[in-house]
Amino acid sequence: MAKLSGLSRENREDKDGLLSSKPLALYDEIRQRTLKLVDKLTPEDQMVQSMPDASPSKWHIAHTTWFFETFILEPHMDRYSPFEARFGSLFNSYYKRLGPHPHRSLRGTFSRPSLDEVLAYRRYVDNAVHTLFMRKASAELLPLLELGLNHEQQHQELIVTDIKHAFWTNPLRPACYPRPSPMRLVGNEATGEPAPSSWHGFDGGLHEMGHDRSGFAFDNEMPRHSVFIKPFSMASRLVTNAEYQAFIANGGYECPELWLSDAWDRVCGDGWRAPLYWEKTGKEWMHFTCHGMQPLVPEEPVCHVSYYEADAFARWSGVRLPTEFEWELAAGSALASQEIQKVAGNMLEDETYHPGPAEHASGHLQQLFGDAWEWTCSPYSPYPGYRPPAGLEGEYNGKFMCNQMVLRGGSCATPASHIRKSYRNYFAPQARWQFSGIRLARDEAAS
Repeated sequence: MAKLSGLSRENREDKDGLLSSKPLALYDEIRQRTLKLVDKLTPEDQMVQSMPDASPSKWHIAHTTWFFETFILEPHMDRYSPFEARFGSLFNSYYKRLGPHPHRSLRGTFSRPSLDEVLAYRRYVDNAVHTLFMRKASAELLPLLELGLNHEQQHQELIVTDIKHAFWTNPLRPACYPRPSPMRLVGNEATGEPAPSSWHGFDGGLHEMGHDRSGFAFDNEMPRHSVFIKPFSMASRLVTNAEYQAFIANGGYECPELWLSDAWDRVCGDGWRAPLYWEKTGKEWMHFTCHGMQPLVPEEPVCHVSYYEADAFARWSGVRLPTEFEWELAAGSALASQEIQKVAGNMLEDETYHPGPAEHASGHLQQLFGDAWEWTCSPYSPYPGYRPPAGLEGEYNGKFMCNQMVLRGGSCATPASHIRKSYRNYFAPQARWQFSGIRLARDEAAS
């Protein structure tokens, strides 16, 4: 997730959420999962920044620690002494009210502090958080802790996507994570044939969208508001590699009429001919995964495509991408009818770090949560009545509501407890290094 989305505490009804019991146990669990994601990486691996949009793993584990120190310990713990005062600037991401900070593109140049010192900083802050919450786990502190843990989960996903891009830039193409043996697939065994796709229709009308204020939410999911939606249908599963290969073979990257103007400039200027990480060897397609170079599995979801590519594929298919509100309505309907569980899907805890195929012979919407983030055709903008939270939290979200597109549903690198149907992810339309995929939609006549 590219940027933080702040929690407006005064707009919440449920102030306990995930932290209703044993908050420190949950804190330890989430903090340990972050370290598990990097425990097989060398100190050299954790220094690499392969592009300005990505960050080194060492920076991620330091910045998430900085967050707890800056938002909880310094303002709320009596006589708290920072581990290293200069880290307050070094590991600040974009909070301008806190003063100057290094440009994002420079994070890979920080050879000091060492990884050992960053881990010592992490332990120091963890101990202080435990001390503070054993003294006073107040109603004011619990929402801040919850916000910090959700922030850390965002960076867990970024650790996976950023190290994948870093390892792909290495000519050796090493594996980031060991490949499960045998590779665990969500759904059916790989057969080379995708599960059939079907259309699921939804009635139009006025629908309530946004978070319902039960449990945790970021401020960009609120306030809840009414949206008029026309009748539509949505595809039962994500677009597969095989279907995207057909787009390529049909000259999809060579037809300007399929592409938005800025998108066509990207295709021509950056030489796009396939999704990120795809490579053709002779007549066979390979792609780089977190487990190294692997043959392309036709029935797996296509991922690492930009909004521009998703939009062009939809045009080529004669349909379109869903709006974010159509997606939320469909997900809410599937949840209400118990077709799916809240976060059923291939997610971070499965430790596949790779999208899996849809099930065969399934009569309901599949892959709504997990596998790959789904591009929508909705620009990232504030909901009616939105106001940024006061204080530092106001820098989380509102200032990024420009030149971004909304994605929904989570990916194979998203923690399961982090996602919900109202969750709004967002990236620039040319971004491709995230696990981003495609689900199609189409208009339907009113009955």
